[in-house]
Amino acid sequence: ILPVDFVCSSEFGEGGEIKPATAETGVPAGFMGLDCGPLSIARNADAIKKAKTIIWNGPMGVFEMKTFESGTKSMMDAMVEVTKSGTITVIGGGDTATACKKYDTEGKVTHCSTGGGASLELLEGKDLPGVATLDDTPISQ
Repeated sequence: ILPVDFVCSSEFGEGGEIKPATAETGVPAGFMGLDCGPLSIARNADAIKKAKTIIWNGPMGVFEMKTFESGTKSMMDAMVEVTKSGTITVIGGGDTATACKKYDTEGKVTHCSTGGGASLELLEGKDLPGVATLDDTPISQ
């Protein structure tokens, strides 16, 4: 799901001028998109509620800064909520795993991994050296 609106700032930090933007209008000149906006947050929450399995790779914004954490925090809260009702929730990638740690949700989703790129390659069907060496032979007791 791609964002349709954004929280933009004139600088990378808490002190810049904040402006909203949409996919239609684009990010204003001299600004950068640092979080997704309220419409994107609502669309993501809606999709999460309907899903049976969710694989999330990459934060929604610069969650390390309070001003730009709403997208990531909202997504994390929604993931935790649906996990309680049996939805399989997998979070992948170093930054997203860091968000999991920040919000103390590591044990509240099905799986949290720092292996974002490798996780995506595995989903694509690519051979990963560590996985390729494994086989299905049972371990003798």
